Amino acid sequence: MNVQTPSLRTRAAERLESAIQPGYMSGFSNGFETEALPGALPIGRNSPQKCSYGLYAEQLSGSPFTAPRTTNERSWLYRIRPTVTHWGQFRKADIGLWRTAPAPEVEMPIAPMRWDPIPLPEEGVSFLEGIRTITTAGDAGSQAGMGSHVYIITRSMSDEYFYNADGEMLFVAQLGALRLWTEFGIIDIEPGEIAVIPRGVKFRVELTDGPARGYICENYGGAFTLPERGPIGANCLANPRDFLTPVAAYEDRDAPSKMYVKWGGSLWVTDLDHSPLDVVAWHGNYAPYKYDLRHYSPVGPILYDHADPSIFTVLTSPSETPGTANIDFVIFPDRWLVAENTFRPPWYHMNIMSEFMGLIYGVYDAKTGGGFVPGGMSLHNTMLPHGPDVDAFERASNVELKPHKLEGTLAFMFETRFPQKVTAFAANTEAFQKDYGAYGHKIKKHFNPNQR
Repeated sequence: MNVQTPSLRTRAAERLESAIQPGYMSGFSNGFETEALPGALPIGRNSPQKCSYGLYAEQLSGSPFTAPRTTNERSWLYRIRPTVTHWGQFRKADIGLWRTAPAPEVEMPIAPMRWDPIPLPEEGVSFLEGIRTITTAGDAGSQAGMGSHVYIITRSMSDEYFYNADGEMLFVAQLGALRLWTEFGIIDIEPGEIAVIPRGVKFRVELTDGPARGYICENYGGAFTLPERGPIGANCLANPRDFLTPVAAYEDRDAPSKMYVKWGGSLWVTDLDHSPLDVVAWHGNYAPYKYDLRHYSPVGPILYDHADPSIFTVLTSPSETPGTANIDFVIFPDRWLVAENTFRPPWYHMNIMSEFMGLIYGVYDAKTGGGFVPGGMSLHNTMLPHGPDVDAFERASNVELKPHKLEGTLAFMFETRFPQKVTAFAANTEAFQKDYGAYGHKIKKHFNPNQR
């Protein structure tokens, strides 16, 4: 196998080399250009009559050709073989416990729900074998909604490749590190980092530090983008410079391989005699990227009250309704709490959005009574009540209010306008906490009409 690493980077990447990780270019949705062999990237044109090194030019579009410039996504790839040669007689493959909306497998009583971490198996399980869908929402066929999944991986993909035609995939690492070998380059993530693989991008998943577990948001709708800051202004939240896109790296490998494609909720596979990760150079703004959640710059109340969780939005998938997200990816990181005369944890509430939460590490400030642990998850669906447990409420109601820093904590939320439907696996797994829905019953009555 001949794995080529970059020998020439873009001029912008070279200038930033001391400030960013080797092998990445800085910025969000930039017009990147990168080549793994000098002169592989055409200058001043996209599709020359003959490409350098005998390469083929191929465009990968993530939006309609006529989409407005601000939302138009496409990249030009210069590859050893075009994707039509990565094609064979596809046959249906076992998709395991991966589900795609709509997937009305079970009807659960309406209630808050929570799960323990899904345990890692003892046998060898690859990325495709280790996806466990917890919820689905919307309809992938109409390009709206999402799926919430857990991945558990104990072996690397070997001679196996995959792309998802149904949606882009947001990886949230929780346990163990992953190497995502994509046709655009190589992305490494560890707990506390995320990676986004756009729909149609081929990749394989390798382990670099033992077994791995984490979460995936499969976005059927509009591509993730940065939220508008509004009155916050030009700074804070997730800054574009902290997003990293890989430089070109390719495989020139002729050996038996399999390529899997998820399309229309089904998994298909074909046999190849070469690697499809053969892009020697590329340019454009449709590409995978990573982000370190510890670089997020939170904002919050500095006098009184608890702000809406929307101030913690890292990425958003917009819908056709302004201000109503197909998905918001929200995090709750380390931060200072300083508000005076204020109940500082999230308040009790009901809202139109549906919230799937996970905990990467630490303790979530609204669930201090145990049960919500790293690797676990919860679901609070549209117009169902939720809020702090009794321990969090009593502590926050009586603690001396002085500046306090939450440290060593990182929780996240996949929030969508669609109701999230629980899968049969999620309903029946031993990790499902059957008594969680009654956590509100432990909250005490404090009402006294004779005392203010």
